[in-house]
Order: sequence, then C-alpha cells, then structure tokens
Amino acid sequence: MSLKSAFPGVAPAIFACVISALATAAPARAQERGPVTNLPLPRYVSMKAAEANVRRGPSLTHRIDWVFKHEDIPLEITAEHGHWRRVRDRDGAGGWVHYSLLSGVRTAIAETDMLELRAQPDPASLVIARLEIGVIARIETCSATWCRLEVAGYEGWTPKGTIWGVAADEILE
Repeated sequence: MSLKSAFPGVAPAIFACVISALATAAPARAQERGPVTNLPLPRYVSMKAAEANVRRGPSLTHRIDWVFKHEDIPLEITAEHGHWRRVRDRDGAGGWVHYSLLSGVRTAIAETDMLELRAQPDPASLVIARLEIGVIARIETCSATWCRLEVAGYEGWTPKGTIWGVAADEILE
C-alpha cells in the first residue's frame, strides 16, 4: 500500500509544504572572510600601540572621531579596506584604525567585578586571583566554556561568559 492510497489528498499537501520550506530556508552561511587578509570576519585582535586614532573612514583624509588610549585593549575587527581595519570595542564604539596599530595577541577585558581566576576550569577549584571590572588580561587558551588568562603574573581559568574579547563559539589553543 502506498502513502498516496493510505492518505488520499494528504501526501501531496505534505510534500508541497516540505518542498516549500526547503526552498525558502536560508542556505548555510560560510564564515565571511576579509577581502585583504582572507582571515575570518569578525575576529578579535588587540591594540599594539598605546594610542590610536579612530577615523570615520579608511584613510588619513577622514576625520578622527576619537582616540583609543590603552595598549592591549581587545578590539573586534568587523571590516577591512587596504591597510585599514574597522574595529569596535566592548561598548560598541569604533571606526577605522591603521592595521600597523593592531596585534594578533589575544586579550580580554573582565566584564564582572571581582572576576575569579581559578586554578582549574571548574567552579569548585581554588581561586588564584580576583580581577576588577575592566582589567585587561592576556588570553592563553580557551575551551568551549572556559578561558585561561594571564595578568600581572597570575594565571587562572574563568568562564568564557565573564570576559569580552573572545567569541562564544571560539576555541583557542
């Protein structure tokens, strides 16, 4: 017995719905790549310089909107154009910065006050240090849920959701 004879008039309607759903579903999107570096966008970097002009557009002729004034601050690159990278900070402020002012060294900012660095990636593990909100630390490694940070000679683990400077699904080795 076929599906058509068992459920007359139903199978074609179900078939039509399935085909319609498949046709309108968004195709799986591949990771976007920068046109200059072919590296993933968005991606995180840090400030190499102690000071960087943030411009309205990707050239020296564009107006300076503000200045980032902190070495090692993590930034997210969202676009590329020649020697320029469009970046944003954890507050969403950003603009275009010359690539020579950026570094591939990964850093993160403590998003919670008295952020605990632990000896192991386990909430029951010994607390090694506590970081004030806004403290910048170097990222050593990240698993799916925890990151190992180094700051002021202290090394320890913290849940990924407590820092800014690494994507939720990013794993760093």
